[in-house]
Amino acid sequence: MAHRERPLSPHLQIYRPEITSVLSILHRITGVALAVGTLVLVWWLLAAASGPAAFAVAHDVIGSVFGQLLLFGWTFALFYHLANGIRHLAWDLGYGFDLGVLKTTGWLVVAAAAGLTLVAWVLAYTVV
Repeated sequence: MAHRERPLSPHLQIYRPEITSVLSILHRITGVALAVGTLVLVWWLLAAASGPAAFAVAHDVIGSVFGQLLLFGWTFALFYHLANGIRHLAWDLGYGFDLGVLKTTGWLVVAAAAGLTLVAWVLAYTVV
């Protein structure tokens, strides 16, 4: 019996990324980012409870430019995951499956996440 090569399923080299697939992948990435960010939050809280020396180290790391960029990304991940989660709840109820609605709500999720992130950071820096 001769060995025949089986056909490959279409993959990223065949399909052009659509907004729905990109947002689905981004939803998974932001979920992982939220888990990692939560570990950083726990570290910060433990440092605060451990005393001034430990808190100073955590404050220096989180207050650095790199730390602030991570916090900004974590904030975006939080709002994106929230907005896209609400979109998924609408899908669970049977709404929003038309192609035009899928694309519109996808862009609304991105806009809401970006807008809420900017509002949160502007408020954080103006209140302090």
